[in-house]
Amino acid sequence: MPNYICITCGTQFDDSEELSSHCLICEDQRQFVNWEGQQWTTVEQLTRTHRNSFKTVENNLIGIGTEPPFALGQRALLIRTSEGNVLWDCISLIDDATIDIIQALGGLEAIAVSHPHYFASMVEWSHAFGNIPIYLHEANEKWVMRPDPVIEFWKGETQDMNSEITLIRCGGHFRGGTVLHCKKGAQGRGALLTGDIIQVAMDRRHVSFMYSYPNLIPLSEIAVLGIVDSLQPFEFDRIYGAWWGRNILTDAKSVLAFSAKRYLGAMEKPA
Repeated sequence: MPNYICITCGTQFDDSEELSSHCLICEDQRQFVNWEGQQWTTVEQLTRTHRNSFKTVENNLIGIGTEPPFALGQRALLIRTSEGNVLWDCISLIDDATIDIIQALGGLEAIAVSHPHYFASMVEWSHAFGNIPIYLHEANEKWVMRPDPVIEFWKGETQDMNSEITLIRCGGHFRGGTVLHCKKGAQGRGALLTGDIIQVAMDRRHVSFMYSYPNLIPLSEIAVLGIVDSLQPFEFDRIYGAWWGRNILTDAKSVLAFSAKRYLGAMEKPA
């Protein structure tokens, strides 16, 4: 039986003989249902029309994105460490060419995903690399549309994946919203991989925050302050967002602090 993929959010569902008329992730107020109604595809169908591209983002950090863009259009990041490679966030398409390239780069030891909008075909990816573990914060469990034993739900505020990589629960966009801290990123100054839990703005000099990006629902003051507070113990000079080029390349921790202050100040101003 096929594992159908929602064409709007890119999430792969548990195997089913029949197409559902509902995608629970898209029906949530943070997302939206396709204007033409719920539509589905499969990995096999995607391989006929799409391919994945690889781009070096910095030393030992490689982006993987689908062309033409599919669903939400995010790209994943492959982090190469001395203790094995980790995939941060996920995309819907995986094919033989993608597997061959990643194997040539040293394979994959684990996957970690920031929040449900980027779950994509994470289980399919895990199976392709020998059933490697997928690390999700336990608060995101109810949004898993394809349950599988490879998924490991972690608890608390941080989770070390190895000596170089730490997952941090920031909350915000989702209660289990997670970012990844790479201690050796940015030539040892530290890098933060944020998905859109922290959204890099189009000017690439600021970041911002939302409860729903497509439906324009802002995040509360307490949630924004919680994100900033959760990151205080960590040093980082760069922020890598969810899409190609959406990055803060220097002084990122100060950018985060200033951007949070700017956001909260804007919410307090009268119309």
